[in-house]
Amino acid sequence: MEIQALTKFVRMSPKKVREVAREIQGREANEALELLTFIPRKSARLIHRTLVSAVANAENNNNLSSDRLIIKTAVVEVAPTIKRWRAGARGMAKPIKKRNSHIRIILSEKEKEEEESK
Repeated sequence: MEIQALTKFVRMSPKKVREVAREIQGREANEALELLTFIPRKSARLIHRTLVSAVANAENNNNLSSDRLIIKTAVVEVAPTIKRWRAGARGMAKPIKKRNSHIRIILSEKEKEEEESK
């Protein structure tokens, strides 16, 4: 069974968020939450918030234990870009692109064979 959480329109570049999202992919949910608390980046806080939501979805909606959850995928998608203009030389306008992202975390339950092997 797959459980997901989605945070939309995060005011941070997808490239910056993906660097942290790659670190937690494939890890256990509790281990990833602990790891994210020690990463000193804004993107880690945003992913942590989304992961907490995904674990809560699993516990409340599907009656799953947080000990048996692993992060199947952590995807960062491109959201609409906010476009602004800044005054440039010789009366011109220079574009400023404020990039946004959507964070999607999908959790799955551990297989029983994996638990027995440990």
